[in-house]
Amino acid sequence: MLRLLLTLIVMATASHATAQDSDLRTLDTGEASRGWEAVGRLDIDRSGFCTASLISETMILTAAHCIFDDSGARIPAAKFTFLAGLRDGRAAATRAIIRATPHPAYKHRGDRARDDTVSVDMAVLELDRPVRLPSLTPYPVGPPPARGTEVAVVSYARERANAASLQKTCHVLDQTGGVVMMTCAADFGASGAPVFWVVDGVPRIVSVVSAKGTALGEAVSLAVTVAGTLDAVLVAHRNGQAPVITEGPRFTSSGTRNNTGAKFVRP
Repeated sequence: MLRLLLTLIVMATASHATAQDSDLRTLDTGEASRGWEAVGRLDIDRSGFCTASLISETMILTAAHCIFDDSGARIPAAKFTFLAGLRDGRAAATRAIIRATPHPAYKHRGDRARDDTVSVDMAVLELDRPVRLPSLTPYPVGPPPARGTEVAVVSYARERANAASLQKTCHVLDQTGGVVMMTCAADFGASGAPVFWVVDGVPRIVSVVSAKGTALGEAVSLAVTVAGTLDAVLVAHRNGQAPVITEGPRFTSSGTRNNTGAKFVRP
């Protein structure tokens, strides 16, 4: 799958040359953050964080690898805190987590963006109580974005951890097998960030950031499509399905594919 994506990026990069990505914009005011407050920082045992987003009053969406520690073990739900719309130390809503469920096919294999992990790198976390605020409306989900689609990403990341950042315009280079390759920026902490396709002013989550890296000298990011994948995670969550046995540490090395010079790590 990734091998195919890296082959296709040769053509996709050429077509992207005429398209313009926007820079990251810090959502540091109430006006700037309006409509994006349901994206929040997911703090992990006071030792790190990912990005997550509300998909219902009681459920948030993130990357599956965010719920595993450096030894490959599951992190207890009580170690997570969701800070919706966090800006300058204040969150619009703060919630504890009572249960976290990765995709039933996900196997934790460290920071390597392998074919069998990126396409299922998705998890849902259940909040200890509902979020019912007019400014924190859960996001609907949308279909997989086609090649060339303009998308937007809202994320927290290293050196921009105290307020979300919006990249209003970036582009899908290709999409196949449940994995999207994009020009969107990603850095450590952006794992789990929602990728939005905005139609008629309505943002829909179409994928979730899984990995970042370079391919053919270009900065790219990989995301798992929400359509279909999320359904499997929600069914597993409802059924209390046990996760796959995990293996390997996080953030220890980067994966390399063929002779493209492509490297991917979990952001």
